[in-house]
Amino acid sequence: MISVPDLDWLAIEQQVSDQGFALTLPLLTVAECAQLRGLFEDDGAFRRRINMDRHSFGSGDYGYFADPLPDIVSDLRRDLFTGLSPIANRMAIALRREMVFPAAIEEYRQQYAVAGQTKPTPLLLRYTTGGYNRLHRDLYGDLSFPLQATATLSEPGVDFTGGQFLLVENRPWQQAIGTVVDIPQGAFILFPTNERPVQGTRSVMRASMRHGVSRVTSGLRETLGIIFHDAA
Repeated sequence: MISVPDLDWLAIEQQVSDQGFALTLPLLTVAECAQLRGLFEDDGAFRRRINMDRHSFGSGDYGYFADPLPDIVSDLRRDLFTGLSPIANRMAIALRREMVFPAAIEEYRQQYAVAGQTKPTPLLLRYTTGGYNRLHRDLYGDLSFPLQATATLSEPGVDFTGGQFLLVENRPWQQAIGTVVDIPQGAFILFPTNERPVQGTRSVMRASMRHGVSRVTSGLRETLGIIFHDAA
């Protein structure tokens, strides 16, 4: 099993640049996926639960973890942030934004606390047959980290069918581009939270991104989402 620090971060950056996302090898074992799935029933693990149907977000349920995060989630967020921070800084430069992301998640969270964003945003999501997630962006305040991560905790084709990850990109003066991604159990998709730089004919364009989940046609689909900026 590969660990987060051992990922080929240059290749990941190139994949995000070329296609708008990168897919890792499995970073979670089957046992770790089961451990995380088991947390869904533990109300004490979450600061807030959301029924997606009630808010017209889609059909399903999710919960935002409370601080302190479970060790496995905290470790993943820390290590993924360390690998993604240099990529995020280069994205900011390409988009001509005046921001510098630190190398450590702890320093980053301190910066956001000053801005009033103090609530952790890593979450568990659950979809049953017919469940889906409308296209959206995970923005929770004035400040946001430009990349995020999602892992599939269920086994596609065994625990559920359908429920593919969706990405839609809008470039200036062009029609939208849609991408469907199958994420293996324990693997992560790394993708832009809001915008990404795309090289145009004459200059760099800002391509806006949204993501979602197609309808689950059978079974139970459970995922882990790691968003690095906190909520207000």
